[in-house]
Amino acid sequence: MTLKKIIIAVVLVGLAQISFGQPNGAAVATAADATKTPVEFIEQAVNSTLHSIQNDPSIKMGDIARISQVVEQFVTAYVDFKKTTRLAAGRYWKDATPEQQEALALAFRATLLRTYAGAFTRVEPATVMKIMPFRGDPTATDTVVRTQLFRRPTSEATILDYRLEKTPTGWKIYDVNVENIWLIENYRNQFSQQIAQNGIAGLIEALNQRNQKQ
Repeated sequence: MTLKKIIIAVVLVGLAQISFGQPNGAAVATAADATKTPVEFIEQAVNSTLHSIQNDPSIKMGDIARISQVVEQFVTAYVDFKKTTRLAAGRYWKDATPEQQEALALAFRATLLRTYAGAFTRVEPATVMKIMPFRGDPTATDTVVRTQLFRRPTSEATILDYRLEKTPTGWKIYDVNVENIWLIENYRNQFSQQIAQNGIAGLIEALNQRNQKQ
């Protein structure tokens, strides 16, 4: 598992780990979430994620059932998968029917979660995050928070940026940048090639087939 996949896995789960301390681990978006600054949201989300992963023996031992439970229960509350999918599909999104848009969003969601869930077992005990100075407009509803992730105190930093949008229930992350590679841009190139060859339906079928093999 590459470092980039490990980091993106932390990102995906981190979006919802804020609620790990709640009864039964319920992922509930509260009014307090809407009052957080984007920096506060990222700091709490990622640090809670790292702490939970590093201290969950089942995840560290590769318990697929536990990993799947964490992914399904927490990530969906804080990730705008439909927006991520729409942006990844680019100009082809408007050509899809509403049913195809929904199917594509579900297939892409499954692709992201399945691809990176296995990386949870590779997060090291010494992994820490450093938030870089915020350069955005503090009143903006769409912004980027820049961070660095260190697997060990002596390791080189990995650049990791989060693109967030503020919604009525709080911030949601819809894109991540790992070492100058944006997730949406990367998938947009892949989607464009697949759609050009086989159309939207072909892309949906290809994603679903790939998900079944993982």
